[in-house]
Amino acid sequence: MASLNKVFLMGNLTRDPELRRIPSGTTVSTLGLAVNESFTSRNGDRVERTLFIDVDVWDRQAETCQQYLSKGSPVFIEGRLLLDKWQDRETGKERSQVKVRAERVQFLGNRRDGGAPSGQSQGGGYAAPQGGGYDRGGNAGGYAPAPSAQPQPAPYADPLGQSGADEEIPF
Repeated sequence: MASLNKVFLMGNLTRDPELRRIPSGTTVSTLGLAVNESFTSRNGDRVERTLFIDVDVWDRQAETCQQYLSKGSPVFIEGRLLLDKWQDRETGKERSQVKVRAERVQFLGNRRDGGAPSGQSQGGGYAAPQGGGYDRGGNAGGYAPAPSAQPQPAPYADPLGQSGADEEIPF
């Protein structure tokens, strides 16, 4: 049987990213994400819910998140679900938490909103696949800043040097 573990989340950070290094030297940043949901109940009442979830971001992407994101920043997360298990130090009981391991983090806000780096527009941002993949431009490490502005078409150049103002349109 085939299986799939893929998560797409869009929301706002509930706190500043928490950056730490594990004993191997790898950096990990934990993001607190709030995802809002609203719908109309069977009674016709408007219901709003918020899901709070922790997201782990690894390696250089973790450092980028630490640098450019802050509480309230809007982000789009692509990743997978993980079950984190540990033993409570005080009670000795086994505890667990579902969290997301980010494979890609896209900054949605602009610099003034605490989102993307300067020059990034709404919807732009840095996106880095995990595992040292390659971005569309072929850069190792997978880091590709979104273009700061959409390419502008070249102004019209009349190859024959005629303005075309005297010509009639055939339709």
